[in-house]
Amino acid sequence: MYRNLLFLLFGLISSTSVLFAQGTGKKVFTFAIDQDIDPVMNRKVQLAMEQAELQKADLILIEMDTYGGAVTDADEIRTRILESKIPVYVFINKDAASAGALISIACDSIYMAPGSSIGAATVVNGADGTAAPDKYQSYMRSMMRSTAEARGRDPRIAEAMVDEKIVVEGISDSSSVVTFSVSEAIANGFCEGEFSSQSAILEAQNLSDATVITYEEKTIDSIIGFFLHPAISGILILMIIGGIYFELQSPGIGFPLVLAIVATLLYFIPYYLNGLADNWEILAFIVGIVLLAIELLVLPGFGVFGVAGIVLILTGLVLGMLPNEVFNFDYVPTSQLLSSILTVILASLASVGVLIWLTPKVNQWGAFKHLTLAGTLDRDAGYVSSSYASDLLGKRGKVHSRLRPSGRIDIEGVIYDAYSRGEFLEEGEDIEVISTEGTSLRVKKIET
Repeated sequence: MYRNLLFLLFGLISSTSVLFAQGTGKKVFTFAIDQDIDPVMNRKVQLAMEQAELQKADLILIEMDTYGGAVTDADEIRTRILESKIPVYVFINKDAASAGALISIACDSIYMAPGSSIGAATVVNGADGTAAPDKYQSYMRSMMRSTAEARGRDPRIAEAMVDEKIVVEGISDSSSVVTFSVSEAIANGFCEGEFSSQSAILEAQNLSDATVITYEEKTIDSIIGFFLHPAISGILILMIIGGIYFELQSPGIGFPLVLAIVATLLYFIPYYLNGLADNWEILAFIVGIVLLAIELLVLPGFGVFGVAGIVLILTGLVLGMLPNEVFNFDYVPTSQLLSSILTVILASLASVGVLIWLTPKVNQWGAFKHLTLAGTLDRDAGYVSSSYASDLLGKRGKVHSRLRPSGRIDIEGVIYDAYSRGEFLEEGEDIEVISTEGTSLRVKKIET
């Protein structure tokens, strides 16, 4: 339900684009599976097949070139193909390995380009590339077997593509899993023919005059894909951290908070729509923000709440990018896992660097003066209200609670509200009162 509402929201700024190659006769709907099998590809296949039904296509032709990916997503794709009311053909243009082999076997007909291969469907651990435990291999063997049976192919060979211990006489021994070349696949019923192109396949099927409908991503999907790029995610993380930091340092400004909220929505919504970010991961991020706010605004010093908040924020950001099952990363591709961790770490470090550079400059920029309270209401301009005696002017004391740039100071055992000239001062630093006007003392750091 929530995903449908979010799609509707994104749909307000998007449009659909499907290209039609003009022709006569029947309709052939075609799309490509040419990247890792993951939630993004899973959703693409779902949308493409739904579009094929809306177009009342007579045939779906998939162009395949993938080394595999997540087993769970491959299972959903192969189930969708098996249940399709429209015949589904696959054209393997180079590789259909692992999850790609499972999806290919689910199709009604398999065609292969010269030099292509199909097989090698052993389930591997996403963290280090080693073979996953036998319970996962057993699950994959079961899917390969049942899928092959459903399409009239040899289930024993399909299983041997997963497990090297399965010996098929004349085809495999116990040293390696089965991977077929084009000729081997044809000889063993896992390919209906060798062709150099999709058009050659259609011609052989007497569909050369068919109207070919090529699936193109909707604008909404292009927008979502744009925000899923690691570089864009990194920029959004920088905006999130920067916005939260400035809002917590100067509560009430508003603009940094709005920036952080918008960046958070743009970060999590695309991953949520693609089935990557779960509700609990988003909740972990939100709880982390709350804990960090409590630490910075309520509790003195920096302790358990602050550390827990930072851990939860980073956890939510990293896991929101991954197709993990809670903390199970067995089927998360190593490249994707490393990319997510590096994106969050590098963006966080960049945020710290930018904040260190930017903080002293913010109050000096004219563009921010109407958003912040960096200016003073001078006596010369007619503002003379003061809550403190003028004899505090020039008094020296220490920072009682950090000035960010406002906080509290201790002068001769008495606690006063105070603010600095824009710099952030830590607890215990020596200060001097330079103005008593207004409701807070203005202070500067005493250089030693």
